[in-house]
Amino acid sequence: MPRSDTSLALRGADTVLPPGRLEELLKSGRSLRVKLGLDPTAPMVTLGWAVVLRKLRHFQELGHTAVLIVGDFTARVGDPSGKSETRRRLTAEEVRAFAEPLLDQFRQVLLPEPLEIRWNSEWLETLDMTEVLELTSTVTVAQMLERSDFANRYSEGNPISIMEFLYPLLQGYDSVAVRADVELGGSDQLWNLMMGRIIQTRYGQEPQVALTMPLLTGTDGRNKMSQSLGNYIGVTEPASEMFGKTMSIPDHLLGEWFRLAADRPAEEVDGILAGIEDGSSHPGQVKRLLARRIVSLYWGAEEAEAAEVHFDRRFKHRQVPDDAPSFALPAGDPVYLPGLLRSAKLVASASEARRLIDAGAVRVDGTPVGGYEVEREVLLKKVLTVGKRRSVFLTK
Repeated sequence: MPRSDTSLALRGADTVLPPGRLEELLKSGRSLRVKLGLDPTAPMVTLGWAVVLRKLRHFQELGHTAVLIVGDFTARVGDPSGKSETRRRLTAEEVRAFAEPLLDQFRQVLLPEPLEIRWNSEWLETLDMTEVLELTSTVTVAQMLERSDFANRYSEGNPISIMEFLYPLLQGYDSVAVRADVELGGSDQLWNLMMGRIIQTRYGQEPQVALTMPLLTGTDGRNKMSQSLGNYIGVTEPASEMFGKTMSIPDHLLGEWFRLAADRPAEEVDGILAGIEDGSSHPGQVKRLLARRIVSLYWGAEEAEAAEVHFDRRFKHRQVPDDAPSFALPAGDPVYLPGLLRSAKLVASASEARRLIDAGAVRVDGTPVGGYEVEREVLLKKVLTVGKRRSVFLTK
C-alpha cells in the first residue's frame, strides 16, 4: 500500500494546484499515476532535468506509479514555453536520435519499478481529423492568449503559428491517454499542466494535480541550466568531472543546489546555510559537501570520495611545486593562521602574515582566507598558499 508521506512528495516543490488536493490523494491510500512528459530535444539528462525526474522518483518511493512520457511526437511540434519567436521544427529522425540515448539516462535517476515509459506518438499519431477538431474545441483563443509568452508575442506583433497553439493541447491529451492523477513539470510548464486539467475535464476524467519544480540555475550562476549555454552537468558525466564542476559554482548557488541538485530536505539546507551565515562553516567546505552529495546520488559514496581525492590531487598538481612539503597542523581549534604561516616558514613574521592575509594573498585550496583564525577542519588536507610560489599541504 502506498505511503502518504506528504513531506517527501512536496519537498522542493514550487507550485501545487489545486491547494490541498495532493494531500487528499496521498491520504486516499490508492496508487496514483504520476505523469512526467519530457521532449527529447537534447542529447543529455542534466542536473536541471534531474530535478523533476527526482521528484518523479519520490512518488515511486512512496509506492505510486511513475508514468514517464517520451514526447517523440510533441518534440516535432515544439514547446513554445518561454519562446519569443517560432522555434525550428525537429524531424522524426532527429527526435529519435535524441530519444534513444536518453532512456538509459532516465533510468539512472528513476527506480526500475513501478515505472511505465510511454511514447506519445502511440496515441497522437493516430488521431484523425474529427478527434483533432474535438481536441481544439476544448479551449478558446482568448484562453490561449492568457499565456504570457503568447500574449507578449501577440502584443509585439510577432507571429504565433496555430501549430504552437496545438502544443499545450497535445500535452494535455497525454494526460487523458495515461489517465494521470498528478502531472509534474518545471515552473515554466505550469500553464501547460493546468491546460491538461481543462482537457481531462472535457474528456470526463478527474482533473490532475499540477506540481511544478523550480528551474535549476546553471554553473555560470546566472542562467537556468542549459545544454545550449554550456552551463550544465550531465548525470552520466564521470564522477570526477561532476565533482569538479560542482566545485566551480558560485557560493550564492549553494542553497539552491543543495535543495534541487542534491535533493536535500529544506530543514537540512537551512542548517547548512545558517552555519555559513554565523561563520561556523566555511563556504569551501560546504561546497565540498555539496559535491560529494551530488556525486553520491549518481555514482555512490565510494566514487564520491575517490572524486574528491582526484580533485585534490589535480588541484595540488596545478598549484603546488612537486617538492612542496607537507606540514602538520598544530594543536588547537581554531588555528591561529599568522602563527601557522610563520611556523611553516611561509612568512618571516606574524606581522607579515597578517598583512598578506589582509591583502587576500593567503589562500586555502584557492580561496582567499578572510580572517586570522580558521577552523581546523577547513585547513585539514588542504593546500595553504602564500602568493604564487610558497605552499604547503596541511596534514594532521
